[in-house]
Amino acid sequence: MEKIKEENNTKDSNIKKIINLDNTTKKLPRTYLYFLYFLIFAVIGWLLETAFSFYALGHFTKRGFLFGPLCPIYGWGALILIIFFSTYKKHNIKLFIYAAIIFSVFEYLVSFGMEAMFSLKWWNYTNEFMNLNGRISIFYSFAWGIIAILFINLIYPFFKKKLNIILSKIPYKVQIIGVYILFLTFLTDTILSSVKYLIN
Repeated sequence: MEKIKEENNTKDSNIKKIINLDNTTKKLPRTYLYFLYFLIFAVIGWLLETAFSFYALGHFTKRGFLFGPLCPIYGWGALILIIFFSTYKKHNIKLFIYAAIIFSVFEYLVSFGMEAMFSLKWWNYTNEFMNLNGRISIFYSFAWGIIAILFINLIYPFFKKKLNIILSKIPYKVQIIGVYILFLTFLTDTILSSVKYLIN
């Protein structure tokens, strides 16, 4: 009887180990994590834009291109920093210069592309000092450099740690399903928003 109990206990412990491995040590693919970071910082960008707009105008105004509370340009900007600039964590001067240049080009191209596709301007720096066609300005180029330093050294490590903690408490299959649901929601919003602006 004792041997049978020991065997059963061993089987139970093995099953628990398998379950534990499935739920805690199995990690999401990198592309899935990138998508989650994209959403996190797109939401944060929307909150910042909304707060600034409320401060400047004194009332709530809908910010961003999408129906949902997302500003994709912030999400894409965060991904560019995470993927291409993480290696410059200890080289703040290089990080500042590269980010100021690349994000100015990125901001200009996004502004040009959005205007070409939808005949609308989501920002206009015409009244800013040293601007280029109202799409970028020296002030915001400088700001991009500072933001890159803060993001790589403080903001991204903070959110990376918090996201890892949260994901470690969620079963792997639930994580996968959650990412798919979020992606389909984002894709639907993007399509519907694009149709809305194209029709108008």
